[in-house]
Amino acid sequence: MLQIGDAAPDFEVKDQNGNPVRMSDFKGKKVVLYFYPKDDTPGCTAQACNLRDNYDALLAKGYVVLGVSVDNEKSHQKFIQKFDLPFPLLADTEHEIVEKYGVWQEKSMYGRKYMGTMRYTFVIDEEGKMEDIITKVDTKNHTAQLLK
Repeated sequence: MLQIGDAAPDFEVKDQNGNPVRMSDFKGKKVVLYFYPKDDTPGCTAQACNLRDNYDALLAKGYVVLGVSVDNEKSHQKFIQKFDLPFPLLADTEHEIVEKYGVWQEKSMYGRKYMGTMRYTFVIDEEGKMEDIITKVDTKNHTAQLLK
């Protein structure tokens, strides 16, 4: 598991429009890299809409917001359009980022065990180092957790 102060692992995946995005593209900027299980599900929608509704406050603090799930580009496009999300969603269909950031873990629902994406958020400073790691995300109040 990554720790505060660790270097953010670099990656290259496509956003919802098929454009390549690399962590190294954001050197000199503060990044909120948030991982979520699935587009257009109740908790993920609440989290994305909370970030959307407070997006100006995050921008004012200098943050770039990037959402990551293992859903594909088309799924991300629908999610963005349905909820008018102002930030990119990265399509980690090959599990590159979820593996590097340690968020692809065993989960359990109704007694069934399966592998899935943990809802974790990494706040990365201008130098590319972990500034904060939020492992208990409050989906309805996530921005407040970021701006504390």
